[in-house]
Amino acid sequence: MKKTKFRRILLKISGEAMMGNKDFGIDPHTVDYIAEEIKKALTTGVEIAIVIGGGNLFRGVEASVKGIERASADYMGMLATVINALALQNSLEKQGIPTRVQTAIEMKELAEPYIRRKAIRHLEKGRTVIFAAGTGNPYFTTDTAAALRAMEIGADAILKATKVDGIYSSDPEKDPDAKKYDIVTYIDVLKKGLAVMDSAAVSLCMDNNLPIVVFNLRGKNNIKKIIEGEKIGTFVKGSHVTRIKKKDH
Repeated sequence: MKKTKFRRILLKISGEAMMGNKDFGIDPHTVDYIAEEIKKALTTGVEIAIVIGGGNLFRGVEASVKGIERASADYMGMLATVINALALQNSLEKQGIPTRVQTAIEMKELAEPYIRRKAIRHLEKGRTVIFAAGTGNPYFTTDTAAALRAMEIGADAILKATKVDGIYSSDPEKDPDAKKYDIVTYIDVLKKGLAVMDSAAVSLCMDNNLPIVVFNLRGKNNIKKIIEGEKIGTFVKGSHVTRIKKKDH
């Protein structure tokens, strides 16, 4: 077994990642692919906790703009994350991975309530833990939930799974001159408004010096490669040294 860069990670998966090539909902084949990638990462001996979004089913901010009261819309979004968590749990268990879902909103017939010490114990016993329902509070995103849970369980880093291979100076799909960052600081992310995580999540990571790795979930073995120390995606940390690599054409 190779020496790993991290002992315990928090994997943040967006709800949109569950859609695959669909416009809405859950694509079972895509969820199975995600489970397979997690299984390969677990062979390194790393402990993995997961926070999953709900944007493929319901997005509270957009719903509130359309007339639903914001707190109610956010609670509806939290329920969407529980649906996604159960779908991912099903795929992980098909791969033979022992899994527990913990929710910030109690629904004991479906999942355990979130208890920090119990979550850590599950991880120590080799179980993958999926945290659902965000923080349990409206006005907070699942990015903030990921940062909070990562801190609470003592994770070494947040691995933020996206559709692109890192952080760019602008949208690489719209700007052919967009530059990719290999390493970037928390301050640069906040000052330049780089699309990584929301500002509350980034600030929380900065205050606690928790690294963030932004990478393409669709890249084969990317989670495992990052855990083993390969330079995949963009590394966000507190150092003031930032290297920029020109986009490959």
